[in-house]
Amino acid sequence: MMDQIEIRSPKTEAEWKKYDDFRWEILRKPLNIPHIPLKDDLEDKSYHFMAITSSNKIVACGRLHMNNDKEAQIRYMGVSENRRRMGLGSLIVDRLENQAKALGASSITLNARNVALNFYKSQGYEAIEPYQSDTNIPHTRMEKFLT
Repeated sequence: MMDQIEIRSPKTEAEWKKYDDFRWEILRKPLNIPHIPLKDDLEDKSYHFMAITSSNKIVACGRLHMNNDKEAQIRYMGVSENRRRMGLGSLIVDRLENQAKALGASSITLNARNVALNFYKSQGYEAIEPYQSDTNIPHTRMEKFLT
């Protein structure tokens, strides 16, 4: 039987550490990038969500911040490899979009790894232009208008 999944923000210092470790493990470790926390100057002003199992294992994550009054941005999306194609990414995107709407955003932008383009297209995002990532992995800037 599969664990129950809860989508929520990290609550404790220990959960924040697990969340930071998970982001690195999913997004940077496969690229052989050293374990430096993935943080930018918007980290404290951002909304962080994770999918966590009833056995307390993080299996997906995503972050949202506002670029301005009307545009939100999704960053640091990741799903455990053995949990992909089960709807967890969609649940995280949905939670991030609802947060963006609550903050008054009319659009969301993101820079998707090209391997994830079909996922984001299935969520209603449109490809805008290529994006140069600091990881040297091909990315595309995408956008969705919220209704």
